[in-house]
Amino acid sequence: MSGTPGSLRTRLLLRIGAALAAVCAAMALAAVLAQRALLLDHLDGRVMDAAEHGLAVASLRPGDDRDLTFPAGNGHPDGLLAARLDARGAVTAAAVTRPDREPLTLTAGQRAALRGLAPDGTPHTRTVPGLGTYRVTGLDASGVQILAGLPMDDVRDVLNRLVVVEAVVGAAGLAVAGCVCAVVVRRQLRPLGRVAATAADLARAPLGHDRLTGLPRVAEADTDPGSEAGRVGAALNRMIDQVETDRAARRLSEERMRRFLADAGHELRTPLASIVGYAELMNRGTGPVEPMLAWRRVSAESARMTGLVEDLLLLARLDEGRPPRSAEVDLVALVAEAVREARAADPERTWRLALHLDAPALVIGDETGLGKAVANLLANARAHTPPGTTVVAAVEATAERRVIRVRDDGPGIPTHLLASVFDRFTRADASRSRRGPGDAGSGLGLAVVEAIASAHGGRTAVRSAPGHTEFTVELPPATATEGEPPLPAEVPGLSEQR
Repeated sequence: MSGTPGSLRTRLLLRIGAALAAVCAAMALAAVLAQRALLLDHLDGRVMDAAEHGLAVASLRPGDDRDLTFPAGNGHPDGLLAARLDARGAVTAAAVTRPDREPLTLTAGQRAALRGLAPDGTPHTRTVPGLGTYRVTGLDASGVQILAGLPMDDVRDVLNRLVVVEAVVGAAGLAVAGCVCAVVVRRQLRPLGRVAATAADLARAPLGHDRLTGLPRVAEADTDPGSEAGRVGAALNRMIDQVETDRAARRLSEERMRRFLADAGHELRTPLASIVGYAELMNRGTGPVEPMLAWRRVSAESARMTGLVEDLLLLARLDEGRPPRSAEVDLVALVAEAVREARAADPERTWRLALHLDAPALVIGDETGLGKAVANLLANARAHTPPGTTVVAAVEATAERRVIRVRDDGPGIPTHLLASVFDRFTRADASRSRRGPGDAGSGLGLAVVEAIASAHGGRTAVRSAPGHTEFTVELPPATATEGEPPLPAEVPGLSEQR
């Protein structure tokens, strides 16, 4: 991750630096204020001692408010400011001590800086022209009023030195802390930088190409769920997996669509070519084919093409998600009728109906569509089993579900076709050759079954082994009428072989 002005690292360092600087400034200010209060308290104590001493000396001559003999006494610090006040509080005399010299009498302008100070023992800060800043207090005893003050130069010098020391130490500390923070932030943001680099590589990857793998991924070390960067890396990897899965699914869908269009075109072209050929023969009026036979072949191919087109239209409608017509459908009557028709159409196989009813076999849906699904299952058994095969259509009804099962004892479905048996144009014979118009079907029958079941909120399944193949269609039950008795366990004339 670069250190550009807008980068996360730069913003973090600036904000951390600002926070550290604010903390250091606050600590320095607190230290200066605390030291100033301590020094002023100590200076005020000295000023009070000097004032008490001066008041004791001045009290020896209470009648002379111009007497300033007390600054000349021993024990006074250099720079002591002393003043006498009259009864109105006006300064009558003022002087300041000097080392090894006589006290210096204050001028009128300097005395003016002391006006308004009440002799009540409260310390005040006053700036005396030519002398500097003083800490001054006043006392009053029996009409004797004096002022005493000491310069604040020592306090200011100490505070100035403290500020310089704190500034130097603070700057050095901020520099060291900034370097440490820069190193720590850089190391902590490395995983995020690698994740960002992976995201940039992914953005440059040719996602529109047919390549299904090879997209850049975040390293396993950068997907630790215990850190924010790790969670981002893991989420990016999941997104990449989803992208590759979607690309694979899209490619598979495109391949299936191309296969679907090719198969549909072939399935439509074959009967159409046959119809055109026989029509040309009949138009000529001569040929090896009798007109009646030609008309039968034309009718058969037309019916085949019509059925294929109807199946395609039905699948298209179901793919659009159109809800089927809703009406109460009795599965027993539906399956029984389909078995009767299969038995009439194909007497070479044994067709049976089995009922296992613990509740009325009622569902809500489109009776025509459900009938087509059952008919397709029986037609599939007829097309892919040899003569003499026994086909059983069973209806199961419980309180929770309704199930239609079609099983046979034929040779079974090849293992490699089981996973795609409900796909469109899936056939046991992958070639497109046909020996006759009814051979092997178009490969849409089971796809229609699966689409109809899904449209009714149900599902399909298949199990197959040599000697036992079973297709299952499970549907949600309809709400049974209160007190309605279950249907009989057998339907006369269908539960026995014919």
